[in-house]
Amino acid sequence: MFKKVLKNAFLILVFLCISLFAFSQTSESTQNPVKHFGGAVTVTNNGISFIPSFNLGKPAAIFDLSMGGKKLTFEPQFRFALEGKPWSILFWWRYKLLTTEKFKVSVGAHPALSFRTNTFLADDISKEYITVNRYLAGEFAPNYSITKNISVGIYYLYSYCMDVHAARNTNFISGRLNFSDIKLSKQYFLRFNPQVYYLKMGDLDGSYFSSSLTLARRNFPITVSSIINKVIKTEIPGKDFLWNVSLIYTFNNKYTKAQ
Repeated sequence: MFKKVLKNAFLILVFLCISLFAFSQTSESTQNPVKHFGGAVTVTNNGISFIPSFNLGKPAAIFDLSMGGKKLTFEPQFRFALEGKPWSILFWWRYKLLTTEKFKVSVGAHPALSFRTNTFLADDISKEYITVNRYLAGEFAPNYSITKNISVGIYYLYSYCMDVHAARNTNFISGRLNFSDIKLSKQYFLRFNPQVYYLKMGDLDGSYFSSSLTLARRNFPITVSSIINKVIKTEIPGKDFLWNVSLIYTFNNKYTKAQ
């Protein structure tokens, strides 16, 4: 019963995103909105995912893109091991349902591919092959601004695996704090994003603590960031503690439609 409710909720969320996409294309085209194209390139010593089975566990490169208008954005993400093997590919569509000075709500949906490298013995020679799992996912993300630089939010993600050899249903819910501008000097500042989250994969579940800390320079595109992820209590197989350090290059451009 619980799985059926989740599946129905997910299908409604996907339908909502598609409907909002169609509506926003019409409304935005008549209002001559500012369009944007941006993204980030990340190089890290350890590819980490908040879902243990998706951890890469070795150096990785991540390519994030974002394009669209004020309401609707398309945000694909391509993740690879530094040796060139694919890690995962996600095709996010996100829509801002509500945007006020204090309160924001967004929804999103995506298909995704997750890759895993396996080994086998053939004539006493170890050989590798890559398997892929296909996913459909939806998200719901309300966020409230306490001050200009401090906000609190809840994030919910439901993911459905289309392949039978992996957990079919995954539920992820987190409580998040965001400190966007911790001033160090005129030029340098920190971003700090701690969260506590609950994860349920099939019949197994667990709770975790995670945080990211980013050092940035104003009007400079390169930042240094670190993520830690610690198990509080879990039945899900995976490492008890993970950390990484990443170098991130970001870019962003805005465009307006010519009259």
